[in-house]
Amino acid sequence: MFASLFVLLYAAHLAADYPLQTDHQAKHKADCGATGWAANLAHAGTHATTSALALVVAVVVHDLPVGVLQAVLALAWIAGTHAVIDRRWPVAHWMRLARQTAWAQNGGAAHVDQTAHALVLVVAALALTTTS
Repeated sequence: MFASLFVLLYAAHLAADYPLQTDHQAKHKADCGATGWAANLAHAGTHATTSALALVVAVVVHDLPVGVLQAVLALAWIAGTHAVIDRRWPVAHWMRLARQTAWAQNGGAAHVDQTAHALVLVVAALALTTTS
């Protein structure tokens, strides 16, 4: 069950982060102020929606026992952490702490960002597996 949930949530993540993310969201989701937060929360909402669709597939197509409360909590976790990670300062802070400044300047931040998102999905899939 864990593997199925993780794969479905990861596929939803990829869809939300790449083909469904608008140029405006990508450019402004880390900006200060209302415009930045609006772009960020719209993008996080896309993640919540695509993840919800993935959980519907898990229940309807794969007959996995995902409870409504657990699904709502997992979606809040996914969207909330996505919004925080995409403010970019957590990734930048981690890379400074891990002494990865050269890698950060050469494209490494995108990899650290995606790793953080994947770890969030692991936690969500584990929680859905253990609480269903």
